[in-house]
Amino acid sequence: MTETRSVVGIPSGERLVSIDAYRGLVMFLMMAEVLHLSKVAAAHPGNQFWAFLALNQSHAAWFGCTLHDLIQPSFSFLVGVALPYSLASRSARGQTSREAWLHAAWRALVLILLGVVLRSVGHPQTRWTFEDTLSQIGLGYLFLFALGHFSQRVIWSAFGLILVGYWLAFILYPLPGPEFDYASVGVPADWTHHYQGLAAHFNKNSNLAWAFDTWFLNLFSRVAPFTHNGGGYATLSFIPTLGTMILGLIAGGWIRQELPGKELMKRFLIVGLAGVIVGLLLHYTGICPMVKRIWTPAWTIFSGGCCFLLLAGFHFLVDQRGWRRPVFPLVVIGMNSIAIYVLVHLIDGFIIESFKVHFGRDVFNMLGEAKAPLLSGGYALTLFWLILYWMYRRRIFIRI
Repeated sequence: MTETRSVVGIPSGERLVSIDAYRGLVMFLMMAEVLHLSKVAAAHPGNQFWAFLALNQSHAAWFGCTLHDLIQPSFSFLVGVALPYSLASRSARGQTSREAWLHAAWRALVLILLGVVLRSVGHPQTRWTFEDTLSQIGLGYLFLFALGHFSQRVIWSAFGLILVGYWLAFILYPLPGPEFDYASVGVPADWTHHYQGLAAHFNKNSNLAWAFDTWFLNLFSRVAPFTHNGGGYATLSFIPTLGTMILGLIAGGWIRQELPGKELMKRFLIVGLAGVIVGLLLHYTGICPMVKRIWTPAWTIFSGGCCFLLLAGFHFLVDQRGWRRPVFPLVVIGMNSIAIYVLVHLIDGFIIESFKVHFGRDVFNMLGEAKAPLLSGGYALTLFWLILYWMYRRRIFIRI
């Protein structure tokens, strides 16, 4: 692989701080779940400020988008952005093609199983489901790795084929009949988020992805037979999630080219705005609803556009304007994203409970019980960041 110079004077072998900062923001939003803003909003009925924050720390009920809904697409997108750098680094170290493929397969397997392990915490046996962010990335990673060796024309073609094929598969799957028992799959029959017409093929727990999981997930040992996912999430979402990673791969390829800063920004902004507009058009014309929970093609396009715009913002401010110091707290998080992902899923409750044990059960009630989640969550966030900063100072970075 030939060596390329990066834009705006950054050597090709150097990490782009903007990517780490963007990843850090994504992981911080995930970490901030510990603030439990929905509880704070519930304790302040009618308060629009807390209601707005709580809304954007929750997923849309079915269609639509909140800030929280952009966490998983951004994380997946950034996996694609990083791949061209990973391929170039391995080639520079003299790694053979066989070694690279074996490592990619190992990474995919670890991501899948790590997602399963984290979802199984607190359950009586292994919880074999694959809708988690890590598992979804792992399921598509080998396909992404393969595409990383092809031209951008081939990559764009694969992106289009994946989305059109996924949309068509849903459309061809028959709609449930009038006798279908929605209550048995956790959906009220009069649920206001159900669509009519073509978009009805993407309704919750009555679509192709749900049907696949009622077969596939029951191949694994379970406490009880799988009938539905309460949130409507599905294994097959890894296919359009691969589309999100492909968009990241395209962005990462552009960054590694010898492009002037203005040209790179123009591409990011054009693709970003086009993605947002096309996603909304597909949704509001009824061709394909924008549903994050089953990662519809419209959602892939819309959220991918948002990711391009966010990357453009970080690239402009950090790489071109040199705003490195203000984003340093995010960089500390972003450079150890796997570590914080695991820590948040395993020990957030332990941290808060330990503080109560040693300093009293009411230690977080100094601002009133209604705001206790803010103090307890703020304490956990601070401790998490200090752990990551300790790792950063000692150059300890968890990689898969």
